[in-house]
Amino acid sequence: MVKCPRCGYENSSTAVYCDNCAYLLTDANGNRINNSKRTSSWNIGFAKKVAIILGIIAISLLLFSFIYNITQPSQQESLNIISDDGSVHKTASYPYTAVVEYDGYWGAKMGNPNYLVTEEGSGTRSYILDCASWDSIYIAAQKYDNDGGELTVKLLRNGDVVAQNTTSNGTGSVSISYN
Repeated sequence: MVKCPRCGYENSSTAVYCDNCAYLLTDANGNRINNSKRTSSWNIGFAKKVAIILGIIAISLLLFSFIYNITQPSQQESLNIISDDGSVHKTASYPYTAVVEYDGYWGAKMGNPNYLVTEEGSGTRSYILDCASWDSIYIAAQKYDNDGGELTVKLLRNGDVVAQNTTSNGTGSVSISYN
């Protein structure tokens, strides 16, 4: 067996070139090259060097990914969940109620100005608005029957009237904007 002086691969005794790195194993006179003098620890082929470097990079990336995932908060921890047991404020989830009072037929649009709900009816009706306490509120109501009766619109917050508007005009309409 002949050891290659470049990569350290053990070749057959008849080999002229190294089977691993194609290094010439004989000198110009055809004599075997003495490889006992060369003792480098980096005597491996180029392909093996590349494979080792790629392996180190892959292990580094896996380790980084593992550490990154461990240090991130869980989905439950990353959500800013606020829970209320009712001990601080005794308010409803939707504190606003719209009340339309009219003896005839009417139509109304109400809610957050960006998301208005259309309702129609007759007589007095109450509607819980899908709005939070910090939302702007808009209510617009109109008579449909041209009656001279009084159309009243009220906005209640937690049961207390915070805005009110009335009209007696035959084709009257009334609105409330509340911030």
